[in-house]
Amino acid sequence: MALYLIQHGKSLPKDQDPDQGLSEEGIAETERIANLAKDYGVTVSQIRHSVKTRARQTAEILARELRPQNDIQEVSGIKPMDDVAAYAAKIDPDENVMLVGHLPFMERITSYLITGSIDQAVFKFQNSGIVCLDKDPEKQGWVILWALMPNIG
Repeated sequence: MALYLIQHGKSLPKDQDPDQGLSEEGIAETERIANLAKDYGVTVSQIRHSVKTRARQTAEILARELRPQNDIQEVSGIKPMDDVAAYAAKIDPDENVMLVGHLPFMERITSYLITGSIDQAVFKFQNSGIVCLDKDPEKQGWVILWALMPNIG
């Protein structure tokens, strides 16, 4: 099974929206990535998101296209500076879960799962992009299977 990690879509500046909801560009990019993921046959059992508005909105857009059987759920422990080791201990590699959160948490948990350290960067996230990880049964460690990003180059 896979673990899909997503940095929320681009958000509005705090002076325009105190909750920093998604911008028009953030909505459009997330919709485009969600459609591509659906076209590629990505399936998820649940989409989990942080308490922040932009993460919830990103999860809702993804859920409209991917239709997770267990819908979406707000979870704690994935805010920008939360402890990645504590959250990683809760991950069930047999679930097919999508996690929508923030930097630096998303980059740190990716590094932690792959290398055991948050200090060794292994992937540069983009807003609305999806990084798919899977646990390698032979090595008992996590690997990046693929990534789907809104921008290349």
